[in-house]
Amino acid sequence: MKLRTIENLDVRGKFVLLRDDFNVQIVDGKITDPFRIDQSMPTINALRAGGAKIAICAHLGRPKGARNMEFSLRPVAEYMGVPLIADCLDKEFMATMHDGDVVLLENVRFYAGEEKNDPAFAADLARGFDIFVNDAFAVSHRAHASTVGVAEILPAYAGKLLASEIENLSAVMEHPARPLTAIVAGSKVSTKIGVLKALAKLADNLIIGGALGTTFNYACGAHVGNSLYEPDQRDTALEILAFARDNDCNVLLPLDKGVAPEFAPNAPRTDKTFDEITDTDIILDDGAKTSANDIETIEKSATVIWNGSVGMAEWQPTWSVGTFALARAIAEQTRAGKLTSVIGGGDTVAALDACGVKGDMTYVSTGGGAFLEFIEGRTLPGIAILEQK
Repeated sequence: MKLRTIENLDVRGKFVLLRDDFNVQIVDGKITDPFRIDQSMPTINALRAGGAKIAICAHLGRPKGARNMEFSLRPVAEYMGVPLIADCLDKEFMATMHDGDVVLLENVRFYAGEEKNDPAFAADLARGFDIFVNDAFAVSHRAHASTVGVAEILPAYAGKLLASEIENLSAVMEHPARPLTAIVAGSKVSTKIGVLKALAKLADNLIIGGALGTTFNYACGAHVGNSLYEPDQRDTALEILAFARDNDCNVLLPLDKGVAPEFAPNAPRTDKTFDEITDTDIILDDGAKTSANDIETIEKSATVIWNGSVGMAEWQPTWSVGTFALARAIAEQTRAGKLTSVIGGGDTVAALDACGVKGDMTYVSTGGGAFLEFIEGRTLPGIAILEQK
């Protein structure tokens, strides 16, 4: 895949509409993790150095096409130290911009036309700009006005972050060092059928953990108590296991689980094998035997792709044990130069950050859904429109 990029692009004096992904968590008006913002800075700095007049377009949360100030980007503007333009369709600020200036437009999802990719809204958004740059990999699987609509109107290019995402993910998908181990966890089989099959075809080992793994355990006849799982996905889980066998992919399912008497952060933990789990037990994490088995496979791998925490990793320290054990093992092997590690998904990245190993990974993607869809081999509309013909 070869994209039109901003490398060697003359932007001096040009008005650039830059789509970034600033969908970050904000608590009491403060950003808890600026990772996505920080990752966008190389593109912003390159455009500034080139003399562009930059208006950043972004979204926060799901305001459902209404002006809900709970989802205002003001905390992001304050973090970046740039002016916030109160309406993303306002053009008055352009008259006073100088080369190298940067502003942030208010939440583009305050308009229903954004998610509908309404042509009239896209035209209003693009009006007055000379160039469009997409640096928001995490929303490029969405055919929205700010990812596709404006790219059909303006000369469109990939920013440094988006180009880096495609380069790194393509490399691990097309020419991975082997053995390749994929770790997929999270809550629902129904949302990850495609990626599980894609990875079963690509990987040498497939570790299925978390509530996702619980559904697979249930499908194989295990007792899972009063836990989160999808009984209606039993046949799908068995089909995926058969598909993996047909493709010579070794699947590792949980051997034990960390269980609690209630669904609560401070609930007491007991690790149990499946024949020990009772009807009232609630599974909240992968168990110690599971972690040891998974880590043994990781230590024999040359590449690891990981999406999804294997438990309630945000409930530290009791229920982050399984996720943190994997994170530390992957980090150790990566630091030792024995492993290429590619990580994606907001909860997974948050877990890496929480246990202090995010900087040790080979590549940490800003994408969640886009990361999964790219791995699955789907066409991402916000990226396809930037391909060189």
